[in-house]
Amino acid sequence: MIRLESDKELSEINVTPFIDVMLVLLIIFMVVTPLMTTSVKVELPKGSENLQNDADKKPLILSIDKEKNLFLDDKVINLSNLKESLFAKTSGDFDEIIYFHVDKSVEYEAVINVINSVKLLGYSKIALSSKLEN
Repeated sequence: MIRLESDKELSEINVTPFIDVMLVLLIIFMVVTPLMTTSVKVELPKGSENLQNDADKKPLILSIDKEKNLFLDDKVINLSNLKESLFAKTSGDFDEIIYFHVDKSVEYEAVINVINSVKLLGYSKIALSSKLEN
């Protein structure tokens, strides 16, 4: 009689239980990890109540229109009195952020000249604004 089956045992590893255990461990670690917040216990000093809140500040906007007129907020200024105008608005705070609103028709060179003038005065936090298209 001819035997169709071999006498050798089939030796395969069943990985299904292993995968089940690994998935359970993964889920446990994913749930527990955000809960583990280890931080250094530090007693922070109390701040002064009379400090001005940054959210209450009106942003400082330097605008250039299409005729290359320079505005600080809504007041017309020029490069010669830029220093006095900025110091008056910021009280000499060089950490103040200056937002630039520039008409799209103004040449790049004119914008760079104003930015360089502002940087030479000591203001390094400059932001250029743009309009989002729908």
